[in-house]
Formats: sequence, C-alpha cells, structure tokens
Amino acid sequence: MRIATYNVEWFNSLFDDAGQLLMDDRPSGRFEVTRATQVEALGMVFTALDADAVMVIEAPDHNSRRNTVSALENFARVFDLRARRAVMGFDNDTQQEIALLHDPDRLTVRHDPMGDETGKKGAHGAPRFDSVFRIDLDFDATEDLVRFSKPPLELAMRTAGGFEFRMIGAHLKSKAPHGARGKDAIMRLAIQNRRKQLAQAIWLRRRIEYHLDAGTPLIVLGDLNDGPGLDEYEDLFGRSSVEIVMGEDDGVPLHDPHARQILKRRVGPRPSTARFYLADQSRFLEALLDYIMISADLRAYNPRWRIWHPFDDADCYRLPELRNALISASDHFPVTLDIDLPS
Repeated sequence: MRIATYNVEWFNSLFDDAGQLLMDDRPSGRFEVTRATQVEALGMVFTALDADAVMVIEAPDHNSRRNTVSALENFARVFDLRARRAVMGFDNDTQQEIALLHDPDRLTVRHDPMGDETGKKGAHGAPRFDSVFRIDLDFDATEDLVRFSKPPLELAMRTAGGFEFRMIGAHLKSKAPHGARGKDAIMRLAIQNRRKQLAQAIWLRRRIEYHLDAGTPLIVLGDLNDGPGLDEYEDLFGRSSVEIVMGEDDGVPLHDPHARQILKRRVGPRPSTARFYLADQSRFLEALLDYIMISADLRAYNPRWRIWHPFDDADCYRLPELRNALISASDHFPVTLDIDLPS
C-alpha cells in the first residue's frame, strides 16, 4: 500500500465555484505558471504517485460557494486516478483545506474527530481540534488560548483486508513574520508565531499519545512547517515542533527517517521536501517540511519512505517530464510511504 502527503500550492486557484478545473492560459497562484500548466503537471504527478491515499495539504477551499470534496473528486476523474474518493474534516477560512484522496476499493475512510468540544474559554488536555486549547507557554502565569487555523484531519482507516489504523493529517501554522515592519516588530511576531506553532504541536502530540497509549496503529503526516535548526528562534524554546510531534526524548516516539536524519546530523547534506525562490537573493531555499511519521508497531510492515524530489531522487531526475512536472506543480514535493499492510 502506498500512502502519500502532498502540499499543493494554491490548488484552490485551479477550480471554479462548481469544482471544475480551469485549464487555461491565465496565471495560477504559482509564479509564472499558467493554470493549464499547473493542472497538467499535477495530473502527471498524481498519476506517477499511483497512491492508495494522498493527504492533500492546501486542498481546494470549502465554503458556502465551494466544495472541497467535489473539486478533488472531479480532479481525480479528469486524470483517472485510483485515489478518486475524497474526505475532509473541519473546514477553515484560509482557502487551504486538509483532505484525503483515497482508493475506495482498497481503503474505507471516515472523519472521526476525538476530544471534547470547548467554548471560547477553551480546555486543557487535548480538546477537539476545532476547539480552543489552554496552555501557558511562556510561564508568565497567564494561559494562552490557542486555535488551529487549519484543524488537523483525524481519520479512522480500514484496509480491504480488515486492518484498522488511525491517520492524522496536519498543516501547522507557518512561523514566518508576515506583515511585520522593522527588526523589532519582525522579532516579536516571529516569536509569537513560534509560540503558537509549538502550542499546536503540543496539542497534536497529546492526541498522538492517546492513540499510542491505546495501542492503536497511527500515521501522522502533512506539512509541519518546521524542522530542527530552521531559524534562530528555536533556541528560545529548546525544541522544534517536529521534535515535539515525534516525541523525541519525551514518551513513545513516532518514526520518520528523514526527520531522524536531520535530528542526528545538523550539518552536511539534508533531505528536503520544499523549494522556495528568494527573489531578494536570486536563489532557491530548500527545507524539510513534509513528513510521514508512523507508530512503532507499523515498523513491522516493511515501511519504505521516498521524497519525490526532482533533483535529489534519481528516478525523478531521469524522467524529464516528471521532473519538470514536479517543479511546475507546487513548491513542495510529495512524500510517500510504501508499507505492507494487510490489504
């Protein structure tokens, strides 16, 4: 079975309000890429992945006029994908939903949120992901009220062979200080965003611990927008959100070999899943932001991870059409997990 996570930059801009693809020469949300070019590139990438399930990060918007599930299922029909059924959880107001495309012949999937709903006052522990989490992050005797801008997607999964497991798709809030002007303002906002992101990671980790304590096989995947050593503010808090979610040095850990690699080796070659152009420096920045983490019990099913990087993955690089499609489709690259679950 193949499970993937893929952050598709501005997927929403490729659909009209009826969920139909806009395959024309008008600009997409990607720099100097038309909508037709991005759609065709995405069709090639999703076809090459041939996954049983794809956690789509930044999926098309869901609101009173648009429907995420309809848009994704129409995309799957156009490109005749096996992963043709979509499911989503709590929507958000960022135009970037979290949704799963899956093959209904291989997997039965349902949105199954856990935790208590809270009012505006929030709650401790691990409330439902569309609620409010209370935590004092800076030890000032005043609790912070934290919300997910993009509530994680909690799924109950069952293979055709009857194997049951849980999946959580996540997109933690970026810590970039957007909108700040001046060095001091940028620093204050960056630290504030870092605190919010770590709070979200703690909240997510508490839900993970619930499943691990219950002995439930678990996959946590998506874009955590973070990793060890990515910015100077990490030292203020001691750990990255990736380390918190994985459970490094604190409880039963999840496993992702790429995350493990950067945790052990802070210098030298590092795996990456995203590539951003820095206009002011005329160069690209690469970072490891996308992960597929699994519980210890799933390591018995021969898991194999792969980052579909157009330059670092030899098979992708040797296929010019796929290599170019990966570059045009998104500023992130897919990550896959091949695992021999009873199917």
